[in-house]
Amino acid sequence: MAKMTLEELRKLRDSKKKELNKRDVADKNIQIIVGMGTCGIAAGAKETLDAFLQELDEKKLTEKVMVTQTGCMGLCYVEPTVEVIMPDMPDVIYGKVDAEVARKIVRKHIQGKALVNDHIYDRPAADIVE
Repeated sequence: MAKMTLEELRKLRDSKKKELNKRDVADKNIQIIVGMGTCGIAAGAKETLDAFLQELDEKKLTEKVMVTQTGCMGLCYVEPTVEVIMPDMPDVIYGKVDAEVARKIVRKHIQGKALVNDHIYDRPAADIVE
């Protein structure tokens, strides 16, 4: 293994700091929680997580939105599962979230403040949701 130069180490440190800032919770009021239990990982949750991070980068939303991981949400039959928590919206668990659906959730739910109805698997009672 070749030795890294000081400049290469600094670049590596800066890039890792940027990646870690996406998971920092300070001053962020929108939360995306990706189920990363064994069932979720087997169903493609890593690709889903990567798609969220990439889309949030492209839409420049990393300052408002935090992305975290959790274990199994108990909905193994619809993995990968994702919970979205944001002000003025009901807490929603989406299922069967692949990379395309992850991008759709960012555009429609996070930016447009509208639910992605065809992938909702758990949400508050209907009288809470308009």
